[in-house]
Amino acid sequence: MAPLILASTVSGNLLDDTTMTKPVLILGGASLDTIIHLPVLPDPKPQTIWPTASYRALGSTGAGKSLNLAALEQPVIFHTLLGKDTEGQQIRDALAHPRIRVLEEETDGPTEQHVNLMSEDGKRISLFIQPPPEPEDIDWLPVHQAITECCLVVVNILGYTLPVLPWLKSAGLPIWTDLHDYDGENPYHQPFIDAAEVIFLSSDNLADYRTTMEQLVGRGKAFVVCTHGSAGATLLTREGAWMEQPAMEVPAVIDTNGAGDAFFSGFLHRYLQGGELADCLKAGAINGALCVTSRELVSPGVCPSRLSAPRNGGSVSS
Repeated sequence: MAPLILASTVSGNLLDDTTMTKPVLILGGASLDTIIHLPVLPDPKPQTIWPTASYRALGSTGAGKSLNLAALEQPVIFHTLLGKDTEGQQIRDALAHPRIRVLEEETDGPTEQHVNLMSEDGKRISLFIQPPPEPEDIDWLPVHQAITECCLVVVNILGYTLPVLPWLKSAGLPIWTDLHDYDGENPYHQPFIDAAEVIFLSSDNLADYRTTMEQLVGRGKAFVVCTHGSAGATLLTREGAWMEQPAMEVPAVIDTNGAGDAFFSGFLHRYLQGGELADCLKAGAINGALCVTSRELVSPGVCPSRLSAPRNGGSVSS
């Protein structure tokens, strides 16, 4: 059996020093969400519910990763689909950041929108009241031009990105993807798995997440990271080394939306700095913890210095 490693010195970093100042290209994922906080998630029966709070906020995985990386001083080029509606303009305004260059494809249909029901213990039910658009024709020329500037590509599992996976692979840059609540079998995820060099996913729908991680690494991945919410995260390298990262304690959990993307971004930020994988895990855990202390996809307190990791767990303040 491969060794279990906590606070490992295994590096596994495949990038060189020239990548640290180049942009990360992120494809897909911006929505305007209605967040509804409840004491507990509702039972499936007719009822009237009084939420403890509700508000609208920027959402989705590409926006979360872009804003977190930008806050960590990493340049980002973000391609997304937005409608001509009010929601699309609100997203444009929220993404206005000097380190984010948005490559926008304007669609005739409505902008993606979700309703997220949140319980006090951080569980979520997401209702896609306006699903992600999948237009037949997309102008990919801006992405073709941008990729020559970038050090790495993050492809989110949006249907509209599927046609570009072959030429992204041929471009020769590392491709990372986030499978979110993958169940280990859904064929929809297979093209993203095949294209990616590094895979993130959560254990939400995996009864045996370690077997799934071993299967993914067996398909040639450099490493796989599986997050477990408040139970931390697990990493497996292609060499068979397992690493465990405890979650960081926080004074209070305000909103868990975007915590996975914050973890991903903290990990990637440290990775682009040349960090060892164990330090990347710690940076991810700190950034994920900071995220849940605010209502935003990126905590107002996020900056590179905040990701200096205490050893073997620890706590963060908002």
